Amino acid sequence: MENAVTYHVDDKRAAVITLNRAEKHNAFNDEMIQELTALFERAGHDDSVRAVILRAEGKSFSAGADLNWMKKMASYSEHENEKDALALATMLQTLYTLPKPTIARVQGAAFGGAVGLVACCDIAIGSKLSKFCLSEVKIGLIPATISPYVIEAMGARTCRRYFQTAEVFSARRARRLGLLSEAVSEDELDSTIDNIVSNIIKNGPNATAQAKSLVQWVSSQEINDALLPQTSKLIASIRTSQEGQEGLSAFLNKRNACWVEAQNDK
Repeated sequence: MENAVTYHVDDKRAAVITLNRAEKHNAFNDEMIQELTALFERAGHDDSVRAVILRAEGKSFSAGADLNWMKKMASYSEHENEKDALALATMLQTLYTLPKPTIARVQGAAFGGAVGLVACCDIAIGSKLSKFCLSEVKIGLIPATISPYVIEAMGARTCRRYFQTAEVFSARRARRLGLLSEAVSEDELDSTIDNIVSNIIKNGPNATAQAKSLVQWVSSQEINDALLPQTSKLIASIRTSQEGQEGLSAFLNKRNACWVEAQNDK
């Protein structure tokens, strides 16, 4: 039996995590959620990994929740449902806070919870033929666990529409709404992502992680006098760090930084 999710690290040190239930349109269940959580944690803790690519086999990125899983949940008590939902929420939060650049590669349909996976990633590259739907209300549910990430990506006003209408929308609209970073032809998906990873690995690993957390933190702060010393302290700390000193030295002496040399040696 094939694994529902596969994991490998490519020659650019990107951890490639693949949804591998093509025959089920990569619909996820409790087992897949546990696997994804473990693999996100694995990539996050591996110092050699410079980026994470979330992709899927087959025609669809993911159809959302698996039918058999939903049948099982229907018989759960409210407490059991809460525990089950918390596992999904934990998986999404693990992806969202992963201290590496995360890239979603989206082809075909991304429905329901799959939209949450896309929204959790820092960068999302979709095929121009991909389709999206926040479909939960069609079956009397709401997109609760994915809502923090989808609302951050698309905005509250937009989500008020799509959470309630369950309309299917195109990659072009997903790009305009902020869910996708780019929409490209299907045969350009891999080359586009490869170019993004090539840019990432030129940068300081710690600085990249700190830049990600900076956005997540500053975006929730009020711009006021209290913020000035906090951001000043952050840049002073990283300037005097070992990586910051190496980066500045490399720049001033017109040489490659050690992390670039390490990649070139591979």
